[in-house]
Amino acid sequence: MGFFKNKSGVITYTIDKSIQNNLYISVQNGEVVVSAPWYFSRSQIQEVVEEKKKWIITKIKEHEGKPKNNSNENSKTIKIWGEDFVIDICYKNRKTLDIATKDNHMKIEIPNKYKKVPQNEMMEVLIEKIYKVLAKQMMEQTMEKIRILVGFAPENYKVEYMDDVLGKCTQDKTIIINPELMKYRPEIIEYVVLHEFCHLKYKTHSKGLYEMIKQFEPYYKEYDAKISGWQY
Repeated sequence: MGFFKNKSGVITYTIDKSIQNNLYISVQNGEVVVSAPWYFSRSQIQEVVEEKKKWIITKIKEHEGKPKNNSNENSKTIKIWGEDFVIDICYKNRKTLDIATKDNHMKIEIPNKYKKVPQNEMMEVLIEKIYKVLAKQMMEQTMEKIRILVGFAPENYKVEYMDDVLGKCTQDKTIIINPELMKYRPEIIEYVVLHEFCHLKYKTHSKGLYEMIKQFEPYYKEYDAKISGWQY
């Protein structure tokens, strides 16, 4: 942390060191961040900041003059297990990403060095990672539950994104689950996994496939309606 004096008081700035060869100064949401090469001393950084003082003050004033907007562009509501979750991202002077969850709210703290990444791109990447982590965690217990239910198991299973496909059973008897499935209620997630298990016995959507599914999930048609438009 550093500072420089202004007529109206002291203005602080955050120092973020990395392996880059150039020094950058950014003012985002009224916060001054200096990204500097790891070998720059504090006095060298302070000297550059003093040279750019007028520009920094101008940018801070521009931020203060902007009308406040009640909507938070750093927030987004997404579906997790059939419920609405609010995702908030904020930038902090830290080295690693941190996630804190309370009720249906998820706060993600991101290192300041990522401030240059466009907001919508950052949010998109984070949401994809959230779904993938949740899918990997949930699939361990879900796969075991369905294995015990039907009495057999695939050779392997994977979690990966696929276009327009929620679940897939490959020729080599590997089940692939799309992380997008985590948007749906747990019972629908289990149904899709069961559906793919049944494909281990019936490759096509034949009468035999649905007769087998019905033995274990009599309400499968209701779940099919909930995820219409997807392939599985």
